[in-house]
Amino acid sequence: MSGALASFSILAIGARELSGELTIAQSLCIRSAIGLLFLSCVYFIQSRFFKSKRLKATSTQLPVKVIKLHLFRNLFHFIAQYGWFFGIGLLPLAEVFALEFTVPIWTLLIASFFLNEKVTKNKLLAIFLGTLGVLAIVRPGYALIDYASIVVLGSAICFAISHTTTKSLATTESPLTILLFMCIIQLPIGLLLSLSHWVWPQGEQWLWLTVIGISALSAHYCLAKAMQYAEVTTIITLDFFRLPLIATVGVLFYNEAFEMPLLIGGALMLVGNLIGVRDLTRKKVTIKENNTNKLLTK
Repeated sequence: MSGALASFSILAIGARELSGELTIAQSLCIRSAIGLLFLSCVYFIQSRFFKSKRLKATSTQLPVKVIKLHLFRNLFHFIAQYGWFFGIGLLPLAEVFALEFTVPIWTLLIASFFLNEKVTKNKLLAIFLGTLGVLAIVRPGYALIDYASIVVLGSAICFAISHTTTKSLATTESPLTILLFMCIIQLPIGLLLSLSHWVWPQGEQWLWLTVIGISALSAHYCLAKAMQYAEVTTIITLDFFRLPLIATVGVLFYNEAFEMPLLIGGALMLVGNLIGVRDLTRKKVTIKENNTNKLLTK
């Protein structure tokens, strides 16, 4: 999680440094190209020096359903990233990260509607607290709701759709495979959208593009690995530290003011997220108890 927190913060800095210099679509296109090159090197090293049955198994042809899931996931993930990069260029970094913390709330709603997951009191309370957190940050009636804030909220919804699809893919696909398809699919999308305004990066811009490409991969990989070693509640709690961390970066490097409503809104979202995942934790415990009882009965 320390690697994920650092990677997300570095990614945000890279996006801010390139804001206004290159189009967002071009930045995402080159980011995917750098990620694809890096992952290709990883797969080459694995196949050359760490040959195993697992690598042979992953080389078989993927079912059409899985390919469709990859396409669906990456379409919404690209839109989400586009909105996130857009917000990074116009809003304080802390506000973008705070609004991004609505993703688990949107995921609860989407999973309830499309995956037929049961709507419980805890989930409804989580959604209510998340909504209060958003209102505390955007402050309707007190401050004009910025167009960029709406875009970032929209990107959070798209991230939630992407995460819900990843949940289905993770049952059969490894984190590296999901990242590889992400780069392969999003590269041509970014290229098509940026062709009419393409400008070749110069000097320091290549450095920041490389930083974005590598930090994006490391952020997703570290987060996926963290979920293999810790409970979801622990992950969400640790992920919340992104807010004060990026706020410190904004204050030190970009002279941004860290306002109290951001902290209050972020805290409400954190509480809502923790309440929301309590059902997941209880469900896991119930399943383990049922399995144990069946074994004892046998």
